[in-house]
Amino acid sequence: MSTLSPWTRRDPFAEFDQIVRRAFGPTVRTSGFTPAAEIDRDGDDAVVRLELPGLDVAKDVVVEIERAHLIVRGERRDERAEAKDGRTLREVRYGGFRRSFALPAHVTSEAITAEYDAGILTIKVAGAYAGAAAKRIEIASTPDTPALEA
Repeated sequence: MSTLSPWTRRDPFAEFDQIVRRAFGPTVRTSGFTPAAEIDRDGDDAVVRLELPGLDVAKDVVVEIERAHLIVRGERRDERAEAKDGRTLREVRYGGFRRSFALPAHVTSEAITAEYDAGILTIKVAGAYAGAAAKRIEIASTPDTPALEA
């Protein structure tokens, strides 16, 4: 016979976060989580996908270019924080996040589009790989150069 009983499980990162705040002061912001990301090449375009399930992207996510970097930042809010009575198993991370991806110098904000569907934020960077192929430079030899002997 088994009995199902509620238990209390603490957030394993809460104690570490408190130590960091005590050591470095309240100005240090610890990250709530880091969303998983993948980058694919589609011709000359780069496609960045981030897993952001359960977020209201219109309210809680920002995509921007800053100093030749694509920045995706936001926050997963715990709407039920006040309703907790101490009997919680918590494996979902809440809080702020920030991801940064280097961009080629020629990419402007007009080349970037973003859409959100089924928990995946897809960002397309048009032309990110344009002109990225290596180009071999031929080395010319002059007839006046003496041959080296071994």
